[in-house]
Amino acid sequence: MTDTQLCNLSDRLSPRNVFETVGSVADSLGRECYAVGGYVRDLIIGRHSKDIDFVTVGSGIDLAQAVAAKMGHASVAVYRNYGTAQLHRGKLELEFVGARRESYHRESRNPIVEDGTLADDLARRDFTINALAIKVNHDGFGDVIDNYDGLGDIGRLLIRTPLDPDVTFSDDPLRMMRAIRFATQLDFEIFPETFAAIRRNARRIEIITHERIKDELFKIMAAPRPSIGWKLLLDSGLLEIIMPEMARMKGIDVVKGRAHKDNFRHTMQVLDGVAAASDNIWLRWAALLHDIGKPVTKHFDPARGWTFHQHNFVGAKMVKSIFRRMKFPLGAEMRYVQKLVELHMRPIALVEDEVTDSAVRRLINYAEDDLADLMILARADITSRDEAKKARFLANFDLVEEKFRTTHAKDLERNRKNPVDGTEIMELFGLQQGPQVGFFAKSLKEAIKECEIDDNRRAAFEYLLRLAAEAGIAPLYDPLERLEAEAPADAADAPATPQETE
Repeated sequence: MTDTQLCNLSDRLSPRNVFETVGSVADSLGRECYAVGGYVRDLIIGRHSKDIDFVTVGSGIDLAQAVAAKMGHASVAVYRNYGTAQLHRGKLELEFVGARRESYHRESRNPIVEDGTLADDLARRDFTINALAIKVNHDGFGDVIDNYDGLGDIGRLLIRTPLDPDVTFSDDPLRMMRAIRFATQLDFEIFPETFAAIRRNARRIEIITHERIKDELFKIMAAPRPSIGWKLLLDSGLLEIIMPEMARMKGIDVVKGRAHKDNFRHTMQVLDGVAAASDNIWLRWAALLHDIGKPVTKHFDPARGWTFHQHNFVGAKMVKSIFRRMKFPLGAEMRYVQKLVELHMRPIALVEDEVTDSAVRRLINYAEDDLADLMILARADITSRDEAKKARFLANFDLVEEKFRTTHAKDLERNRKNPVDGTEIMELFGLQQGPQVGFFAKSLKEAIKECEIDDNRRAAFEYLLRLAAEAGIAPLYDPLERLEAEAPADAADAPATPQETE
């Protein structure tokens, strides 16, 4: 192999002392040594990287142990089955491997590995932008080795395979997911022939475990604009295999000249909207799956047009099957996503209907600590092309959130004291302090908390009278008549007029 010196990056290697140390140890062993792969790519792009991979012609384990001794490290993590070794230097993770070449059987993505040259090692890399190397030996320190125009592809913002893409993806189908993930993370385009090869080889993804696919999906979801990856998954044919529920959301049906919107396109807008507002990965998954029940519940009503009744409840149930199949966690994370999928229409309903304290309180109780996340999702869910309508909905959401704050403040006060206290309960029913009084007081508090009744004295007395009647206990007087007599003093407890509600 003839090394082509395209440029020198010695001034940009950081931390420089690490590279100089590795290079000097390699020189002492008579070895060629190069930093390769993602670190080199990110260095050129100007992207932070905390992992550095070194390739040496010879044993990577021997070099790692010698470097560790030079740096004063007590131990090295050695993986002899893979011929690799790792050590840490501060926050950096250094990995060492011997140059190798690979061959594959069609039934497996696990390669047959043999010792090779640097040229062999770079040729086996997935993409040209990852097939770059920087020499760290003293002679030629900082020289870039670029056999496949990876530097040019970085400049062109392209994802392209070094060798025949059909062979590359057939040998290791996970590389199709990686191509889409890199395109999403870096905002690069996939070279047309490379993308065509992904489409031709899409079915090969079936030999990849869900765990490996899951890792790539989560990296896509963590990107600034995750919709890039999901659109590429759809267009490549991979989505139909990996997550057919999402693929079925694509498309528009028309009956009698009436069409519904493309739910996949809408979902991508919602996903990017949530991603712009939050880095909560599970909130992003809730955004992706919030309308997953629409293809199942889609129905054309001649009078009303297209409907998707109960799609939020159906979608929440579908979340579990998707999580189980994809090997996602089935605990609190799944329940969080299910909750937001089920509730995602509730804030919109509050905007469209009269915002009452009881309606707001019910949503607060259902959403609990996830109310703020629910509102992020609800805001992102407004994707109307009618800008005036969109602005009106978002302004109404501001009013709803203000209602959340004021209702919560009232509830804090309410929770400190029931509208009717224990002394009044004893007086009303002629009871002594004891379990019966506690039962009435606790039941009243729970009824208010669960929004079964309003939190004023009239509603509280009416509830207590019903509860007492069921228990066969008669009141000693009519508390509602007494309330009427006390009306001027209790004006604050009177039901709000429509004007006050507004």
